[in-house]
Amino acid sequence: MQESSFNPHAESIASAQILDDTRIDDHDSAGNPIPVTIPIDLAPSVRVTYTTRLGGISTGSFAQLNLGGKGGDEPHHVLANRRALSQSLHAPLSLVSQVHSGHAIDIDDVWESNADFGFDASGTTAHDTTVHDTTAHDSDLDDSSVQGIEGSVIDADGQVSEHSDVALGMFAADCLPVLLADPDRHIIAAAHCGRKGLQRGIIAATVAKMLEHGAQLDNIVATLGPCICGDCYEVGDQIAADFDTQFLGTATQTRFGGKGIDIAKAATMALHDAGVVRLISSMPRVNAATQYLEHDQELDDLCSQDGEGPASLAQRIASIRHSLCTLENPLWFSHRRSTLAHNSHEGRMLALISQHW
Repeated sequence: MQESSFNPHAESIASAQILDDTRIDDHDSAGNPIPVTIPIDLAPSVRVTYTTRLGGISTGSFAQLNLGGKGGDEPHHVLANRRALSQSLHAPLSLVSQVHSGHAIDIDDVWESNADFGFDASGTTAHDTTVHDTTAHDSDLDDSSVQGIEGSVIDADGQVSEHSDVALGMFAADCLPVLLADPDRHIIAAAHCGRKGLQRGIIAATVAKMLEHGAQLDNIVATLGPCICGDCYEVGDQIAADFDTQFLGTATQTRFGGKGIDIAKAATMALHDAGVVRLISSMPRVNAATQYLEHDQELDDLCSQDGEGPASLAQRIASIRHSLCTLENPLWFSHRRSTLAHNSHEGRMLALISQHW
């Protein structure tokens, strides 16, 4: 479940502990934006990284650091953003095509460097005319039906690896990324957990794939990334009832008045059912990053231009109850927030996990 409450006036910690250590300046020596990221040390030699909307070259609804290649953004913007992210992490990226499945893969079996930022099997498109279906209940649409996919495509919603210095990435714009590691056996994993993926058993499948690699349940530690919270994820009576039947106690009454679901709570239940009980909260670092950026001019400019809420960053920060909620916190891209604002597109963040040994 998503923890509450965000206090924007809590004691600050040093910015180098909040954002990626490589963000010394806003731009590199060549004048390119440096991705603004939030690092979480999940275990010794294992790091989780969340990208924000800041520090990229995408424009309009995709501004700034859009990393998704299926939403209609200029392909060269997406590639430049991915390249900059890989450079800032000092690791190649590993990306797959997310389809809200219960399927996890051993990425080591297929990984090859086929892009200058790493391995891209996500189905990045050169041209895309996809627009929102505003009646859809999955908050993070991954455009799996898009035509014109170029290059290799691997459909999966979980990745597992033993490789060092490779960043497994999951796209999100409301769905929940779950990052896992067995630091003793040097096994890492990333899972994309939307409503359908949770119902189809993506967490159990990802943990099972880790165990095939030799991971031990007692060693596995996990963290839950940013996602739309139960107070905001309105899905309607029937979907909420069906989801609650599978994940008892996850139905909610949203702040919009209708029935919703808490996918973070469901994921926690699924992790426990799979035998993973060691959870590290991402909230302290995300709270600190949100506080650190509450007066950021570029983020304020995004808020004034996106039409997705109050034009003032200060007003948006003041209304945050859950800093990890993608709809509430302007640091994140949100499909639902964009749809409510009648925008036709929005970007995608990446939640990544890497190990260095």
